[in-house]
Amino acid sequence: MTLPTLFSCRKYLDIVPDNVATIDYAFRLRSTAERYLFTCYNYMPALGNFDGNPGNASGDEYWLPVVNNSNAWQIARGFQNIVNSYMNYWQGNNGGKDLFEGIRQCNIFLDNVGRVPDMTETERNRWIAEARFLKAYYHFWLFQMYGPIPVIRTNIPVGASAEEVYPPREPVDTCVNYIVEQLDLAAKDLPEKIENEVSELGRVTKAIALTIKAQVLVVAASPLFNGNPDHAGFKGPDGTLLFANSQSQEKWVRAAKACKEAITLCESLGHKLYTFNPQFFQYDISDTTRVQLSIRNAVTEKWNPEVIWGNTNSLAQSIQAAATPRGLDPSKVANSATVGNIAPPLKIAEMFYSNHGVPITEDKTYDYSGRFKLRSGTRAYRYYLQEGYQTVAMHFDREPRFYADLGFDGGIWYGQGLFNDKANLFFVSSKKGQPASAQNQSSYSVTGYWPKKLVNFNNVIGDGTTYTIQSYPWPILRLANLYLLYAEAQNEAEGPSADVYRYLNLIRERAGIPSVEESWTNYSRNPAKFTTKDGLREIIQRERLIEMAFEGQRYWDLRRWKKAAEEMNKPITGWDLAQEDAPAYYREKVIYNQTFTTRDYLWPIPESELLSNKKINQNPGW
Repeated sequence: MTLPTLFSCRKYLDIVPDNVATIDYAFRLRSTAERYLFTCYNYMPALGNFDGNPGNASGDEYWLPVVNNSNAWQIARGFQNIVNSYMNYWQGNNGGKDLFEGIRQCNIFLDNVGRVPDMTETERNRWIAEARFLKAYYHFWLFQMYGPIPVIRTNIPVGASAEEVYPPREPVDTCVNYIVEQLDLAAKDLPEKIENEVSELGRVTKAIALTIKAQVLVVAASPLFNGNPDHAGFKGPDGTLLFANSQSQEKWVRAAKACKEAITLCESLGHKLYTFNPQFFQYDISDTTRVQLSIRNAVTEKWNPEVIWGNTNSLAQSIQAAATPRGLDPSKVANSATVGNIAPPLKIAEMFYSNHGVPITEDKTYDYSGRFKLRSGTRAYRYYLQEGYQTVAMHFDREPRFYADLGFDGGIWYGQGLFNDKANLFFVSSKKGQPASAQNQSSYSVTGYWPKKLVNFNNVIGDGTTYTIQSYPWPILRLANLYLLYAEAQNEAEGPSADVYRYLNLIRERAGIPSVEESWTNYSRNPAKFTTKDGLREIIQRERLIEMAFEGQRYWDLRRWKKAAEEMNKPITGWDLAQEDAPAYYREKVIYNQTFTTRDYLWPIPESELLSNKKINQNPGW
């Protein structure tokens, strides 16, 4: 936010002819004003692009080949800094977009849309609501990263004094209340759902506004922002206390209420957890494959009923190539279109439950100490693992989401042109010299795992450099996310209840695992864990990390729970890719010793901003 440039003019998607005053022209007609509104959408983070989503590579959910130069991955490697900040959304460089500029454009639109002559009041009110929503959303994104921020309620007028040009940061609660106020105002005039699906899908609705409101309030109620002792006493240069010193239980109550309100509206509009319907599929597939497709397609099937908000400005295309192993089709090893270089670490593979629906460290029937022993796939596991192929014991007896979400050595990869699961299917073979092993320095998984969840099963690897990808709008919000936010908030507000279990179990049922009550009672070494608030909190957080895996949520969740210092100080490990035989390949190898300190919970404000604006100060530790 380099505020002295707030008066500058830009061309908005080339809608303004040369030598014509920008603002006057943009709001002269309905058509040009609409295009200005769509320009306001352009500041949304490009979440469907791996490098454009800070939630992807900034944390510990993926690791990359050493030659990769992703800005977000520099953060994960501990290289964030104040001079040339990575993923800089404050000023808009090094992978970040200038969200303060996006807020300014929204304010310009709000100031001028009343001048547009050829539109109805109903339409005008809807457009105003969209701009309000976007303005709130951009404030929220900045808040997630930087904590207390300047709230830009209106644009600074031309000729303003230096005192007016530089706004101070405002307290956390003020930021949150302003964001929620704008979302509430927007929700009043937004359509409940999109009627014209040909031209308007991706535009915001009332359901989106209420769901984002729920997310904002859950984040604000979480330990990072709710009475965080690490930031107690942190003040602005004028002495304003920026973090409340005490934790507020009422924030969880407010968040739970907002989540339930959003759920009620979304369900009334037909949103539901996606399940694959084989009636509309020409192949007779097993129940095992059907469950995996229900899990994968909840993300990759465009506009399925679970998606509340799909980002049409950010289609998931290149990220699918990055998630597909090169050499998945052994006859197409030379095809460089399947890059296969975004790699979940071994600890992410261990995170998923056993087939009994509890962590493998808690399942009293699971041989956790023997997880690195070798086993060969048998017919009983044929929909998960290649028959007769030797792999590691950790790949056996896991929940369906493990197999739906992850590609790994010996694992079946359904689809990609092979749809009869009663016949031969593709499987990954990634030991040294095998088709999915490293072909060069950049196109391989450094850990031996791939995020299969992100890849549409209808994609087809072709000859040469052809990879036919079924792209989909990135699902910013889906109903499972909202259910988990509600379960978390309600447990914090009132403790374990039938309502909390209900929403967790809806997700677990779709995932093909038993209920929380059944799983922990019968299989956990701690059978009463789900009956206490603390125990259920841990269960909900684990459920969320699994269900939302690879969707850019883990990084933000670990931060707001204040668990990042625990998780991101663990080493990044994978298999020994340089080995040709199974006993040597399946040795855990340290790839990188990641570090995360208290200061990393809030991103640094760029030093150049601090030199310009004396009303703000740096985040603690930077």
